[in-house]
Amino acid sequence: MTLIKEDLTYVHAHGMPSKGKILMVASSPSVSKQTGWPIGFWAAELTHPLHVFQEAGYEVELASTEGGKIEMDGYSNPTDASGYSAHDVISLGYMQLDWFNEMLANTKKLAEVNPDDYDAIFLVGGQAPMYTYRGNHDLEKLFAAFYEAGKPSAAVCHSTTLLLEAKKSDGELIVKGKTWTGFANAEEDFADQAVGQKIQPYRIEDEAKKISGATFKVAPPFSSYAIADSNLITGQQQNSGAAAAKMVVEQLNK
Repeated sequence: MTLIKEDLTYVHAHGMPSKGKILMVASSPSVSKQTGWPIGFWAAELTHPLHVFQEAGYEVELASTEGGKIEMDGYSNPTDASGYSAHDVISLGYMQLDWFNEMLANTKKLAEVNPDDYDAIFLVGGQAPMYTYRGNHDLEKLFAAFYEAGKPSAAVCHSTTLLLEAKKSDGELIVKGKTWTGFANAEEDFADQAVGQKIQPYRIEDEAKKISGATFKVAPPFSSYAIADSNLITGQQQNSGAAAAKMVVEQLNK
């Protein structure tokens, strides 16, 4: 597998011309007010979609909420002593590549992003978005700009917290009239029991079901599940990133 790098844009050199450019957004590092842990993005939610996009011939650029270096959640790192994500060979493979580590070390700031330069947006989840995405008006406006332009606009796992408040230019919630998904209560229960304490400050499923005129659906815990409702694409959790990314590619290829 040969890759070329230009201005921190990464694309396969398959001999094919680039089909276009996709913006992926991850959280900058934060600290959980619940657990005290350092938190960031979930590795598989970046690497698995990235793999789908590159295999399909799309270039990818990575931005973050504050720019600069980003860090993966410990439990999502396949080399973590917990062994929680030891099965994730896709993330492990990317971690061996210099350009991938350089990409994580040099993300764009949201303010540096021009939506016109990209064909789609994909929000990476993890532990930190619950703190860094919710109420982030710059990210809400960026996501809405893609959505209202009719471009595939995707969010997976805890990144879907953005959709609890993100509005279109007419003031209506993006999810109004939509069917969507995100991290489920049953999955929060599993995670809380695994570590012996409440991890998240609130639950996306609880908050989503308070929104009238939108339908929030979940599949069995940790199954691959993604929904495309028009150009709004959502994935339930870390095992749904590739499925959501394939929906993005399908819409772009049309």
